[in-house]
Amino acid sequence: MGAFQHMTYDGSDTIILYEELAYQDVLPVAWRPLPAEPDADVLASFAHTNIRVLQACAALEEHSTGEKKEENSPHSADLVRIDLKINLLLDLVGKILAANHPRPAPMPIRFNAVGATWRAGKTPVPQSGSQGVLEVYLHDAIAEPVRLAGLVTKVTRDEINVRFHPPGEATADLIEKLAFRRHRRSVAGARQPRRGQ
Repeated sequence: MGAFQHMTYDGSDTIILYEELAYQDVLPVAWRPLPAEPDADVLASFAHTNIRVLQACAALEEHSTGEKKEENSPHSADLVRIDLKINLLLDLVGKILAANHPRPAPMPIRFNAVGATWRAGKTPVPQSGSQGVLEVYLHDAIAEPVRLAGLVTKVTRDEINVRFHPPGEATADLIEKLAFRRHRRSVAGARQPRRGQ
């Protein structure tokens, strides 16, 4: 029985992986094999880029969710129009990036700072015990993926499980916040009554 057999996005379940809150979505994902465990300089380079990518993703998510707008503000109509224009611009940037830099196929993935599990796609499946880097593209408008080095711990016909090398405190904190924001939104969405009921 795979970890994705009961995947739900309705907010009824807390998404857990390796006993920690996890981020779950369908995203472009790639596994890049490494001949050996990456050294400290490579991991530091990943951490530096990951911090920028995760901060940009947080800013985009905060903007797109329209957190608590003042509806009675004298400028609320102007802010709504600006918000719409920014969203259109972000969509356009995402389409340009996708056209110029093709991404891997999207697949269901669950990850946190400890590890990840994702569905095996049509690309070559890594062997258990092999080292590599998981690349996860979090947003259409962000060119760089989050890169997390790790060890493949389990491979089945349907799933790949990886344990990450420690990604650094700042990266781990940002991934934890990303997972928490997704969890909070899914819980809020599950609490809202459906139309027509």
